[in-house]
Amino acid sequence: MTADTAAGLPAELAGLPSVTLDEGQLGDLELLLDGVFAPLRGFMTEAEAASVTAHGVLPDGTPWPLPVTLEVPAASLKPDTPRLLLADLEGTPLAVLDITERLAADDLVRLSGPVTACRPPEHGPFRHLRRRPAETAAELAGGPVLAYATRAPLHGHEIGQLRHAAGQLKARLLLLPLVAGPAETVNRPETLVRTVRAATRHLPPGTLVIPVPLRPRRAAPGDELALRALVAAAYGATHLMDDRPARPGGPANSAVDGGRPGPVIPVIFPGDWAYDPAAEVWRPLSLIEPGTERTGLAAGELEDLLDHGGELPAWFTPPAVAAELRRARLPRSERGLVVFFTGLSGSGKSTLARGLRDALNERGDRTVSLLDGDLVRALLSAGLSFSRADRDLNIARIGFVAAEIARHGGIAICAPIAPYAQARQDVRRAVGEVGDFLLVYVATPAEVCEARDRKGLYAKARAGLIDHFTGVSDPYEEPDDADLVVDTSALTRDEAVAAVLGLLIKGGWLRPLKDEAGR
Repeated sequence: MTADTAAGLPAELAGLPSVTLDEGQLGDLELLLDGVFAPLRGFMTEAEAASVTAHGVLPDGTPWPLPVTLEVPAASLKPDTPRLLLADLEGTPLAVLDITERLAADDLVRLSGPVTACRPPEHGPFRHLRRRPAETAAELAGGPVLAYATRAPLHGHEIGQLRHAAGQLKARLLLLPLVAGPAETVNRPETLVRTVRAATRHLPPGTLVIPVPLRPRRAAPGDELALRALVAAAYGATHLMDDRPARPGGPANSAVDGGRPGPVIPVIFPGDWAYDPAAEVWRPLSLIEPGTERTGLAAGELEDLLDHGGELPAWFTPPAVAAELRRARLPRSERGLVVFFTGLSGSGKSTLARGLRDALNERGDRTVSLLDGDLVRALLSAGLSFSRADRDLNIARIGFVAAEIARHGGIAICAPIAPYAQARQDVRRAVGEVGDFLLVYVATPAEVCEARDRKGLYAKARAGLIDHFTGVSDPYEEPDDADLVVDTSALTRDEAVAAVLGLLIKGGWLRPLKDEAGR
């Protein structure tokens, strides 16, 4: 722990070891400290987690749907450590964990014990909207409150259901965007909150929006629903709306799922709804003339419309929500992109990457940056060896820079060997949070690559003069997830570059020029 992170801590805490939590763990910690997870005061013991998993209750009989546990790398603490600082992603300590139990599993250790706050958390978008549940519950007391917890934007379907259900209950609405979820473009935490807030323009006055860092868990639908109800109840909700079909066996707050307790507050299932073109509203399907209803967009249609700059139908989502979605998911022709070439030394990656850069610069409609393997090695990754660990670190550095270029709407062209599938997948995932990623496998045969070798690297590797040489003394894991495969022994440079340009035009990342469109 640095002097900066220790600043402001009592002397007895400043010397404690610390561990940095990931986003999901930070969410659990915040919900524990704020009392959302009451009566829990910390991370569950093995007995508590086992009881919850098996029976849906804590050992004292208190209903609880899912385990709340903490696993950290075993190497991050000594076996006899009694207390541990829990830090955010910047290394700032947020709480102290008094360890009462530890359970080793592979390279991880599960820690149990109560947590005590050091300082309020500062991470996460729309921090000013987050509120302590006790304060919100006190404000909402005295009347029915209908909550809706969601990881996705609210469209006309959900808005219609919420208006109807709140009207029937004469309830105030409480919207809980769950901001510790997946990072897909339209569901990123900041986008989710913006779209939910935009939807409130079409909901009753006084609707509250409170972001909640509840992370996704692998769970049966009934347990996930029970956890959402528990969180909603902590904020003062008297009812929860869930737009999925009701579970078989009775209402959601009855004992179903093998005798496991149901949600702590009643759950309303609105049933099947659709858009009625005649009345121009969303309403229960039973009230609409058969054959005229619209139930929503087809799978992938929303993303396709956003990708290609199409207008979102007004019957599907309000203009304010559509505007936020368009801000979050720009058309591909304006969106950041990483074109990642991979292949053996001598396969033609660098030649293709330079050719693509030149072709894009000639067009002039996109900002382009080239991260060539040799140049990156000389600058960004100077001093790294060719061991697997250092190769992976080199690719991670390239991926980080490429993702930042994509974040700001540019095109990054990368041309490392990148021999390992996991490292390539890690870059794809990182870039996917801010833009798009295309993998181009330059599948030139190894014998052709070796015959082209003007630097004599293959010969030196076979003579034992170069260690960790891909294709000779180190493996190359051929991609099975490439978006395009080219073989420069069968294509000219111009033909291969044209193939990549064709992929970008067909996918919408480039607009066809007049001569390309045949006009």
